[in-house]
Amino acid sequence: MKASEPVLVSIVSFNHEKWVVACLDSVFSQTTPVRVKVFDNGSLDRSAELASRFDLELARSPENLGFSRAHNLNIEGEDVAAVLFLNPDVVLDANFLENCLRALHEVPRCGMVSGKLSRLGPDGQTVLSQGLPVLDSAGIYFTPWQRHFDRGSQEVDRGQYERRQLVFGCTGAALLCSGAMIEDVREGRELFDEDFFAYREDADLAWRAQLRGWRAVYEPGARAGHRRSVFPSNRRQTPALLNYHSVKNRFLMRLKNMDEAVRRRCFPYMWLRDAGIFGYALAFERSSLRAYGEARRLRPKFLEKRRVIQSRRTAAPQEIAKWFAFRPTAFDV
Repeated sequence: MKASEPVLVSIVSFNHEKWVVACLDSVFSQTTPVRVKVFDNGSLDRSAELASRFDLELARSPENLGFSRAHNLNIEGEDVAAVLFLNPDVVLDANFLENCLRALHEVPRCGMVSGKLSRLGPDGQTVLSQGLPVLDSAGIYFTPWQRHFDRGSQEVDRGQYERRQLVFGCTGAALLCSGAMIEDVREGRELFDEDFFAYREDADLAWRAQLRGWRAVYEPGARAGHRRSVFPSNRRQTPALLNYHSVKNRFLMRLKNMDEAVRRRCFPYMWLRDAGIFGYALAFERSSLRAYGEARRLRPKFLEKRRVIQSRRTAAPQEIAKWFAFRPTAFDV
């Protein structure tokens, strides 16, 4: 990638008028050239109007097409060396992209990079605890329960994540991907699986990239703030539609990607978690029960996706299984 070649920044907005201006200001303040595309997903507020005041390409949909399809449409037909997928509730430090690009170039077979994200409050200020920033994400990891989490989430930043490391994947809130990885991993026009609509699509992408031998890098010099609204602990306050997709995508993701080595690694915890989710939905979240019927309906389609993904994999089973652990897993570069 030439120093003068701009990074494509893909942003999907949905009722983000409170945050989109700060996000775009930070994007256009980067020390690296950028070209920005915003896809407004049927917002009912002024998100699109505010975005249109910037020098960018704006697409507007009359309905919410979902996170995955909107980003896929943003990059369709693009031939670029790198794409930053960015949430409109993220504010980047000025050298975020510069530092991510350095890691992308320096680490062999690096396909995706993200940095140290700190938590932002409703006022847009960094959340502090004991006078120190609270972390939002330092990469993502999987447990044998088949749950994925943001490494460091809600921890006080005491400098415990100051080394560049290999991680399983990176949060979709601020995710830099190489053009080579995008072309290698996507199927047809889909980089992000459009059957997911939203939620877990970044973990699914990370898993597919790992199967193809691409590496994900956490770069602590790339810093940003993120206003996160969905946490594992506030499920009852999360919109029912997101909880439904969370349940559905849990099963679809592993149907595509899981092999016997990972299945053994996750025994019996994954099945205990499955039983707990079903019981919870039956007792407290009946709107999510239809996720089981939808996952069943999509099963033949996902078995075909699985056939393609597994036929193209280059990583050995144990290389994938090592990432599934009860404690956050990362390896020094």
